[in-house]
Amino acid sequence: MKSHECLAVVILISALLPASAAENAIPNFGMDSRVGWIAGVPGSNEPIGDDFLPPPEGPGPVVSEKDHPYIDNTYAARTGTQPTFHVADLSSPILLPWARESLRKVNERVLAGEPVFTPKERCWPIGVPAFLLYPVTPVYFLQTPDEVTIIWQEDHMVRHVYLNRQHSQNVKPSWFGESIGHYEGGDTLVVDTVGLNTRTFVDQFRTPHTEQLHVVERFHILPGGNAMEATATVEDPGAFTTAWRGVQRYRRVNQGPMIENNCAENNAAFFGLNVEPIPTAAAPDF
Repeated sequence: MKSHECLAVVILISALLPASAAENAIPNFGMDSRVGWIAGVPGSNEPIGDDFLPPPEGPGPVVSEKDHPYIDNTYAARTGTQPTFHVADLSSPILLPWARESLRKVNERVLAGEPVFTPKERCWPIGVPAFLLYPVTPVYFLQTPDEVTIIWQEDHMVRHVYLNRQHSQNVKPSWFGESIGHYEGGDTLVVDTVGLNTRTFVDQFRTPHTEQLHVVERFHILPGGNAMEATATVEDPGAFTTAWRGVQRYRRVNQGPMIENNCAENNAAFFGLNVEPIPTAAAPDF
């Protein structure tokens, strides 16, 4: 068969494929064991990615109080400025009164000079949607027909996203909740999560939530395949006045297979800081 005839056959086969073929394609978030994703705006001098970016429109996340902008350590070193801790803008319209009061108390501690970290810094699971706010070390995706496993390298925090099923009738609250996923459009993974316990915060400001928290994340590979955008739609009528969205962006890295990175080793509470204790087991596992 001549080359032009081969091309004609390919075109004919493509035309005969169902219109939904592209929509049913599965995006590849983990091309091989070397590929990971690091939070932060690709190719920019922006902060490292431990805060949500605002959505293009509509209600967005809690942000820094304008007179006390957050500056992370990496950005401070890069720009020669002084790093700071998070101080929330209490005028955020998404906050119910009790949630605003909770943040006011956190702000008070920070402005009094106390270093205030999130429990993540003490090796506690960060929950959802704050899982999107892990910067510095990469996130890896392991995709199988029935499950997507998302692993953050630092302390190997793991989320399991189950495909081809519905949410359980009675979900017992847990650190990362129950996540059910599906693919859309050949480039997006949609993850619907419920059943989150109240021991986590939705962001680095320590914004609280209730067990009514419902999060839908859309992981979208951008054209070229070297960047990814994740958008979280957050609903919790027990903590927020309305649903809101937060955006995270990632750059693809090829830095080799995931390495062992234990958070809890030698992680003592130095200098008498008021921080969460290192997680310990209250009972044996077996």
